[in-house]
Amino acid sequence: MSEEQSGTLEARLRAAGLSSDTPVVPHANRRVLVSFTRGGTLRVHAGFAYAPEPVLAAIARWARPRLRRADRLAAGRILAAFPVHLHAPPDTRVRRRPAEASPGDLARLERLRALHAELNARHFGGTLAPADLRLSARMRRRLGEFRPALGPDARPEIAISRRHLRRDGWDRTAETLLHEMVHQWQAETGRPLGHGPDFRRKCASLGIDGRAIYLCADVQAPSSR
Repeated sequence: MSEEQSGTLEARLRAAGLSSDTPVVPHANRRVLVSFTRGGTLRVHAGFAYAPEPVLAAIARWARPRLRRADRLAAGRILAAFPVHLHAPPDTRVRRRPAEASPGDLARLERLRALHAELNARHFGGTLAPADLRLSARMRRRLGEFRPALGPDARPEIAISRRHLRRDGWDRTAETLLHEMVHQWQAETGRPLGHGPDFRRKCASLGIDGRAIYLCADVQAPSSR
């Protein structure tokens, strides 16, 4: 992100109501969209430089001190629906160190791939693209996560919490996988990512819970359940 774009983003946030006392730093994190550092600096994803005014107003509202939790969650849902990664994709040269494989992961991943294919055929007419599936030992409070494909040759990614699978079993894991596949359906049909009305309607038609559960103070990229 250029200095000019960074300055434009900050200026637009100020115009949208962000306090002049709040320092702003842009970033291109894959998961967290907006957050506060311990020193009170607002970290904002660089992709919001391309967002429309209502989204910037939601960020400014989210950043207000002493805002009611319900209002903060409502603002978070608005800003989380904007596809920041389409405008400022993460640096693909940065590789995360792969998590250590757990015994039995190959069989579990094969079963997840089979489940994805089965649910794709049953609920989406087989129209969803194949996804890279992985089990995550790092996900403690989230059950699943969807990340859209970030390039023409890339594949979408769905992560499932290994702890969730171990604790809740395959029936609940299949529901979580289907929840993340609805996000994949949003991304591949040009709909905004998030837990808005179209997401809830689609989930209702599939017989699963479409409510979003926000467990962290930071706003995550639209993926977690």
